Amino acid sequence: MGALEAIILTIITAATPQLLAAIGELVVERSGVLNLGVEGMMVVGAVCAFAGAQVTGLALVGVAAGAVAGLAMALLFAVLTQSLITNQVATGLALTLLGLGLSGLIGEDFTGLPGVKLAALSIPGVSDLPVIGPTLFGQDILVYGSFLAVAGVAYTLNHSRLGLIIRAVGDNHHSAHALGYSVIGVRYGCILFGGLCAGLSGAYLSLAYTPQWIENMTGGRGWIALALVVFATWLPVRALLGEEMRTQDKKLGDMDKQMEKQELRLEQQQSQMEQQRVEAEKQSIKVEKLQLQIDQQQSQIEKQQLQIEQQRVEMKEQRAEAE
Repeated sequence: MGALEAIILTIITAATPQLLAAIGELVVERSGVLNLGVEGMMVVGAVCAFAGAQVTGLALVGVAAGAVAGLAMALLFAVLTQSLITNQVATGLALTLLGLGLSGLIGEDFTGLPGVKLAALSIPGVSDLPVIGPTLFGQDILVYGSFLAVAGVAYTLNHSRLGLIIRAVGDNHHSAHALGYSVIGVRYGCILFGGLCAGLSGAYLSLAYTPQWIENMTGGRGWIALALVVFATWLPVRALLGEEMRTQDKKLGDMDKQMEKQELRLEQQQSQMEQQRVEAEKQSIKVEKLQLQIDQQQSQIEKQQLQIEQQRVEMKEQRAEAE
């Protein structure tokens, strides 16, 4: 796998969960509702998807379980905010806290278990093409579903009667009600669609992106999806482009960090090598000093031997004179 292919695959896989959640929240907000519980719906969808796949051994059952979990959490939010008229901001934050706690409780027995990975689709003759084959024609159904969701939502909101009704309810619900449309019914449907997308987003995290369950594995992706909707000015195509750009920027930032770490390691290795060189020079100096001391001692020994030889000669001369 080439570097370009790896980068494209990383961007696509990392962008999919945020894109799914953002598309769902975009529809919710276009209907005039603010749901801050995206993070909670995602994490509950993730744990239910993992549990469903783990129990049955089928990844598709896990995907369905994640979608149902997201719908259930969204239904709770809809009942509270639309039927019981609670504050949307407070209810959304409470939904996030509920989701984080509930997911930890459900996933307690599944932590550390190997997951059932969602298989990628393979199109014969096309998936084997270099670069574009694995990146565009070797993904799983949720990746393709995210792109279809972008196209479907963009078309529905801008070119269909249903989209016109949703925008009318979001822009001026009094006028929509006067025209005979059920404002609460439309908002219920949009909220449930947002929960469905958030549940599928969580399912992608625990079945495809990292096929395992880790508590709080969404890591703030729900809040990123909320910010992405605002960044895209509530337009689906801009949400797609914005998420791809954000993921690409994050990938490049991670690569820069890795390069900085490698440079730091090289500097540390160079510093260690320099220290070793200095120590080697010190050892060499010590060896030279020892060699000098040995030479001096050898020189003294030679002088002593010369003096002894001279004394022997003198003693022989004295003996000769005495005889």
